[in-house]
Amino acid sequence: MNQTLEGHNGAVAVSTWNPQHHKLTTSDDNGLIIVWILYKGIWYEEMINNRNKSIVADMQWNKDGSKICIVYLDGAVIVGSVDGNRLWGKELKINMAHVQWTPDGQRILFGTAAGDLQLYDSTGAYMSKVPNYCNEEGSSMKIAAMDWYNGANGYVEPRIACLAICFENGKMQLMRDERDTTPFMIDTNMRHVNMKWNNNGSILAVSGVQHIRSAQGEEKEISVVQFFSPHGHFLRSLKVPGKRITSLSWEYSGLRIALAVESFIYFANIRPDYRWTFFANDILAYAYNRAERAETILTYWNTKTNERYIKPINKLLLMTSYGDNSLLVTKSDDEESDQWILTVANAIGTAQETKFVDFEPKFATMTKTHVFVASTDIVLHWQFKIIGTGKLTALDVLRRVDSRERAFHIDEVSVIGSGSSGTSVADLKKHSPTSDPIANIAASESTLVVARQSGALHQFALPSITLDNKYTLPLRTQSIALNCTSTRLAVLDVSGILKLFELNKQDTLRQGGAGTSGEGVGAVGGMAGGMIDMRKSEIGTLLNFERKDVWDFKWAEDNPERFAIMEKTRMYVFRNLDPEEPITCNGYICSFDSLLIKAVLLDDIMIQPEKPSRELMVNIETKSLRDTRNILSQVGLADGFQFVEENPHPRLWKLIVDAALEQLDFGVAKKALIKFANYPGLQFVKTLEKLDDENKQKAEVAAYFGQYEAAEKIYLDMDRKDLAIDLRERIGDWFRVVQLIKSGGGGDDIVLEKAWGHIGNYYYDRQKWSQAATYYAQGRNFERLAECYYLIEEYDGLEKLISTLPDTSEVLRDIADKFVTVGMVDQAARAYIKTGDIKAAVDACMQMNQWNLAIELASKHNFSGIEALLTQYATHLLGEGKILDAIELYRQANYCQKSASLLYQLAEDAAKANKNPLTVKKMYVLAALEVERYHTLTRGQSAVKEQTNAALDGLLVEDSKTTMESKFLDEAWRGAEAYHFYILAQRQFYAGNVDGAVKTALHLREYEDFIDARVIFTLLALVSFYAKRFEACSKAFIKLESLPGAAEAELEKYEKLAMNIFLKFPPHEHNNHHVPCTNCGGIIRDT
Repeated sequence: MNQTLEGHNGAVAVSTWNPQHHKLTTSDDNGLIIVWILYKGIWYEEMINNRNKSIVADMQWNKDGSKICIVYLDGAVIVGSVDGNRLWGKELKINMAHVQWTPDGQRILFGTAAGDLQLYDSTGAYMSKVPNYCNEEGSSMKIAAMDWYNGANGYVEPRIACLAICFENGKMQLMRDERDTTPFMIDTNMRHVNMKWNNNGSILAVSGVQHIRSAQGEEKEISVVQFFSPHGHFLRSLKVPGKRITSLSWEYSGLRIALAVESFIYFANIRPDYRWTFFANDILAYAYNRAERAETILTYWNTKTNERYIKPINKLLLMTSYGDNSLLVTKSDDEESDQWILTVANAIGTAQETKFVDFEPKFATMTKTHVFVASTDIVLHWQFKIIGTGKLTALDVLRRVDSRERAFHIDEVSVIGSGSSGTSVADLKKHSPTSDPIANIAASESTLVVARQSGALHQFALPSITLDNKYTLPLRTQSIALNCTSTRLAVLDVSGILKLFELNKQDTLRQGGAGTSGEGVGAVGGMAGGMIDMRKSEIGTLLNFERKDVWDFKWAEDNPERFAIMEKTRMYVFRNLDPEEPITCNGYICSFDSLLIKAVLLDDIMIQPEKPSRELMVNIETKSLRDTRNILSQVGLADGFQFVEENPHPRLWKLIVDAALEQLDFGVAKKALIKFANYPGLQFVKTLEKLDDENKQKAEVAAYFGQYEAAEKIYLDMDRKDLAIDLRERIGDWFRVVQLIKSGGGGDDIVLEKAWGHIGNYYYDRQKWSQAATYYAQGRNFERLAECYYLIEEYDGLEKLISTLPDTSEVLRDIADKFVTVGMVDQAARAYIKTGDIKAAVDACMQMNQWNLAIELASKHNFSGIEALLTQYATHLLGEGKILDAIELYRQANYCQKSASLLYQLAEDAAKANKNPLTVKKMYVLAALEVERYHTLTRGQSAVKEQTNAALDGLLVEDSKTTMESKFLDEAWRGAEAYHFYILAQRQFYAGNVDGAVKTALHLREYEDFIDARVIFTLLALVSFYAKRFEACSKAFIKLESLPGAAEAELEKYEKLAMNIFLKFPPHEHNNHHVPCTNCGGIIRDT
């Protein structure tokens, strides 16, 4: 669209965009403000305002687009709503230059023409002054530009810089908020500065004019855009034609930037440095932020299976990878801790090893077993995995552990041949900052390269970390990478220029006991004692190669001369510095291996990072691979063979082999296989040659190519279903094996059972145990069947297996163990007994406190030793005072005599302690019940005495030798009866049934062996008095006075009380206190 804004009569000086309501607000040099709205492809004036006093200095919408703040040069401030209403206005009487809303819209930051920063609330009340850290001593520098990212698309990390203030001297301060006392200070070395944050606050673009000196010594001004991270790190610079960049603006996606230069508008593509990495052939790990979440979201995406593993992570700084592992560098969550975390994670993001470091890593790389991180001056080497420790001696292990971590200062290792002796990070941090900071690092299994901002390169030998060489390049490095043989280094500078550097080739002859244990050759600046080091060197060479506007590159993993680069929107593949035809592509290069380049369209993924599509992964073949395919398909096998001989590569020879096999040309296939040393392939071809049928050869070739359906069809057309079944067996397609066998004509029961078992394994591995059990049952895989029953808690099925399995099956013991773990002792004992292990069955019963079953099993199977163990355990319980536990033990073991004895003892102790009579009664009842059980078991044993183990005969035979045993065995219920009558008498008395209470109390006289006589006759005297049975009352007093052990005072009280009662009430009974005899009918007195 190109439309003239006709409402303005002067030059447009200020413009701002409302992204929420899609409105454009502009102001010209006459002070006229117009709000524009797009309707049907044409911009219309929605609102117009002209204060007619001053011109507009700046205006900004707040985060939600509901308010706009307009500042004028004369100090007037107006805040209005999106619908055109004026909310408030104020005359601040200071010359205004800039304005920014805080992200929450509650405060407004004003930049004055004098260079001051003043903070007001959203109603226009002054709050505070924001410090200006870039002012030079004794002067006040004017503000050139301000921009405050409002967090609309989330933040890269919590508490990150989002307020940028640039001054006319080219200095800039990046602040986390208006109260930040430690901002990042940057000198851009530019004038006429303007700046803007991108869409998510991850990149700050700063434009301006820079003075440079040409190669001829002439000074000139150039327009430059510099890009910075929120941490203040310089990212890239972009030279722009023209004298001055008057304005710049980001596209909403953050992938393009527009630059206004004189009468032109330039557009530049931006390639963000996403936090991502690709490893393990198919895993893409990437991080992104969302406005509604404070933490970073890290996704591990398997591009082959489309599985995703999402993990929230805080303060993620760096990501890299190698092989099957990735490295995450994060800041500790503890705000007071000055530590960073190195985490080695696998393909699903699970941490394998973690390490804390005490400095901020700015660069990171890794190899198969080592991690290298670096700050601006410290390099740390960490061995995170030890391979083959089983083959090492004890001394080797100690040495390896000692060398797992080593750190050094980049200025310390400066002499070629010197190495790092390993200094603590705490000591290294005490060094003064280096004057030539580290710019990047790269590592391989044998080489570490450290690049510095001056262009210096330090080449170290690994694992000794010995400085091999130092080079100087005429460029400022942004990123570096080693090829697969560590002979060449790709160097990308901050201007997007890619160069290649040939590293030194070293031949080292060591004498005097030199070892290869991985230790450094000596301390800094010297050699190890007694060691002679002779080196043959060649000077490193900067190759005659240069590419501009490069933003990504990748060396081939299998060829040291091949690499791919991304240049603007095109991909170039190079072989020994010769480029192939470019391919249009916007993807980031993931890998380059076997003439195939994998790239990912990260820009598109970041639009919807929660739902990545496999269509965004791009596979690009090199020209030689495409040409070989074309020759084979259009010309012939012979020409293809000749072409690959001229351009050899294992991947191309593989194409020749495939084409030869398709044509059954085994001679050419063998020649090609020999070319890339594929000896298993040669064996396969020889096997094909031995087949006597061409159809069989075709079927095997089809199977070799993975065309199993075609191979099976060939076998079935030959009426060889057995070969089809064998094919499916070899590839593990057991479902199809079952289908083929059931269709008839091939296979047998053994193969079918094997297939059922493998299908069961399929479901078992996916934790679908119910389905797995069905197939294991059909395949008679009882071991796995028992495991599935156990996992799904199908204990009935598990119990049925006991009867099904033979006595010699090892699965029986496993089933028994499973039953023990869930407390099913009966079933466990059955399984143990079937295996013949009686001891294990008895042990299981004792373990679960099933002593009755244990004794029954011991008795039935003539197993001795149970009585001693039971007695020992009971003695232990009684020794600890756990009488109830001992009683329960005896009950479960059917030792009723002993459990009853303990219960009688408890009851007597409770009675002596004057416990609740009801509690004592219950104890006597329990003891009596145990005695009844004892008699029942004794009678049962006597009936089958001849079948009983002689060792256990004496355990359940009545013994009346002791007084205690005869007491409770012969009259088990007397104690319960005594306390029953005692409680009944009191209950009758308090219920008003005094006659019944007297009769009950009279019965208590027979239980003086369980209840104290003084208690019985005291109760009898009391209830008979209230029942007016004075004869019975008199007899009770006589008994109380005659009881032994009574004190004189107590006897006097009895006598005095008796005199008082019986002087008034003579001790005579009425004649009606008789009851008839139930046998003869005679009269019996109830006294």
